[in-house]
Amino acid sequence: MTQNFRLVELKEEDNAMASLNVTTTLLSLRPLEFPSGSANRRCFIGNFPNRKWTLPLSVASNSSEPLISSPPDKPEIELEFLGPKPGSDGSFPVDTAKAISGEKLLRNIMLDNKIELYAPYGKLMNCGGGGSCGTCIVEIIDGKDLLNERTNTELRYLKKKPESWRLACQTIVGNKENSGKVVVQRLPQWKK
Repeated sequence: MTQNFRLVELKEEDNAMASLNVTTTLLSLRPLEFPSGSANRRCFIGNFPNRKWTLPLSVASNSSEPLISSPPDKPEIELEFLGPKPGSDGSFPVDTAKAISGEKLLRNIMLDNKIELYAPYGKLMNCGGGGSCGTCIVEIIDGKDLLNERTNTELRYLKKKPESWRLACQTIVGNKENSGKVVVQRLPQWKK
């Protein structure tokens, strides 16, 4: 049995030229033989020969650009969560969070950022994000176009509720291409 390993070394020379050495090493494993008195004992040992092949490869690099490019930034959605009741000054308390577009449900973003989602009974009686209880209701004040369309589950649970109400466990934030700001009212059923 032979296994190939590849070792890549990157060296920078004079900030204008970089050299890349690719080394391939062969590793062979063979069974270890025991005297005839030791039945059914097999063990593999490695044989590391001094055979290495090195391929020098030169790569030109502009000193102002990195040698290895990083992937492009993914679009982000900024979220503002308004508290359910106004403070003594009449303004709603605001929590903020950011999320990569299209990667998370609104419920998970709120829980990850420790933003209150459920009413007191909902903390004990929620379905854990399965879309079968209706306790994670939020109202989208602004940025509705940055979210997915209402699901069949939402249509069932929010039949007689305003169009701006959503279930956080069914709401995907972004579509992997868009970015912007979404304003969410927590516990809209408490708002007076």
